[in-house]
Amino acid sequence: MSKFIIEGKQKLHGEITPQGAKNEALQIISAVLLSPEEVIINKIPNIRDVNKLIELLADLGVKVKKLGAESYSFKADQVDIDYMTTEKYSTQAAGLRGSVMLLGPMLARFGKAFLPQPGGDKIGRRRLDTHFIGLEKLGAKFHYNSEKSFYSIKGDNLKGSFMLLDEASVTGTANILMAAVLAEGKTTIFNAACEPYLVQLSRMLNRMGAKITGVGSNRLEIEGVKELGGTTHTMLADMIEVGSFIGMAAMTASELLIKDVDYNELGMIPQVFQRMGIKIEKRGDDIFVPAQEHYAIETFIDGSIMTISDSPWPGFTPDLISIALVVATQAKGSVLIHQKMFESRLFFVDKLIDMGAQIILCDPHRATVIGHDRQMPLRGIQMTSPDIRAGVALLIAAMSADGTSIIHNIEQIDRGYQNIDDRLNALGANIKRVES
Repeated sequence: MSKFIIEGKQKLHGEITPQGAKNEALQIISAVLLSPEEVIINKIPNIRDVNKLIELLADLGVKVKKLGAESYSFKADQVDIDYMTTEKYSTQAAGLRGSVMLLGPMLARFGKAFLPQPGGDKIGRRRLDTHFIGLEKLGAKFHYNSEKSFYSIKGDNLKGSFMLLDEASVTGTANILMAAVLAEGKTTIFNAACEPYLVQLSRMLNRMGAKITGVGSNRLEIEGVKELGGTTHTMLADMIEVGSFIGMAAMTASELLIKDVDYNELGMIPQVFQRMGIKIEKRGDDIFVPAQEHYAIETFIDGSIMTISDSPWPGFTPDLISIALVVATQAKGSVLIHQKMFESRLFFVDKLIDMGAQIILCDPHRATVIGHDRQMPLRGIQMTSPDIRAGVALLIAAMSADGTSIIHNIEQIDRGYQNIDDRLNALGANIKRVES
């Protein structure tokens, strides 16, 4: 298990460009299975989860060529469906939550798919019901082997259907959408997720020959087609990295220019950090964060304590709740952080308390942070990263803390942030990676 050794209180300066969006990548790369023709994808992040998915596709028989540092060509004209029944596939897919995104494309094009219980962050219950119910409405049949924790799915003749999703699941919507584009007839998905990643996926599929309308809304209508062709696609900047860098600049009182952020796709993210007192300047498609020794959290109009909570798009993404919480520890003022969507995502707060943060963990979903305007700086400690987003939140805390911090299990951070230590050291951070 590798670790980071971080010397805190280092000022950052310069510019940084966000990687391609991780959550978009897992959907877009899975979609190459829908066509036997070449699909070129640009701005693919070099991170563990994405690399594992690309490796899995190659083992399935997809022809993968690396065209550049962030560009790949995929051609799924000789897919080996039987590979999905092997022990190697089961091991690969079980270690990657993104493997669930293969269901829709495999069912749509080949009429069957297989899936072990997927892995991923341990952040609470992450059910797959929305995926399964939606695919069943299209005609798929599921069989679960409880002894092997393995799903077998068949759907030889998928047919369009109207469905009202029980939750606006991003990955659930994407899976159903990818299955519906090759199903016979018309499919309507109501209460669909409408994150920018779904917009990107829909636009890519339409370029491949799909017929999707309502793109960007919570009601998608799909007229099934018989086949899809190839295309070229460029992914958005990772909005979670953008938010992380804003929080990092604030916590270290540093000046930072964040380049090529796809600003119009960031939704509430700039506004939430501005409510926390962080100055943000939009410069074209860049964000400039000036150095601030002090930042004060706003109150509501009636003077009551600000609440920051997550919600489906266009609300504030749950992936940045951990960052907002850390940023609040050095602000002036108090805030209630309400993580609605996952039960265990606040279970890194004990590490921040050990670092000296003034936080009351009210329950698994809520924490009150009492900021003391840098009068009670954090101190370096040893800690372990529990998941991707909490890991980066702890890294930001360590970069702002007095003394030396050690973060174990940094493989979790590597799952979502490419070469994060090298990129931040180039800005002036002091982060040493120690391989186990």
